[in-house]
Amino acid sequence: MSDKSNITSYRDLKVWHLGMQIAENIYQITRQFPKEELYGLTSQLRRAAVSIPANIAEGHAKAFTRDYMRHLAIAIGSLAEVETLLDLTVRLGILAMQDVDELTAILGEEGRMLRGLQRSLRSKL
Repeated sequence: MSDKSNITSYRDLKVWHLGMQIAENIYQITRQFPKEELYGLTSQLRRAAVSIPANIAEGHAKAFTRDYMRHLAIAIGSLAEVETLLDLTVRLGILAMQDVDELTAILGEEGRMLRGLQRSLRSKL
């Protein structure tokens, strides 16, 4: 992450950019899902993925560190939801493991970055 003095917006956060990449990747990967999953796994995966950068942005805009931390916790929960739903798509045969391997690595990096940001904020309380 950049020096804090350079961060004026959530758009300056690498963790937000990675979250946006995850959401974009989820939208791309779910385009190949069966049509009967449009209101099931497709919708749920997309909503959970969008929730990651959305909560980072909303938390960053909050005036209080505790509020920011709460939104980061929600983003981490959404990240776990995406991971779980991707595992389910593999189990159901909708996607192959090699289809989600790269995305799973990105999700892991996002999780590490979110937890690091949480630790940084916690030290300021």
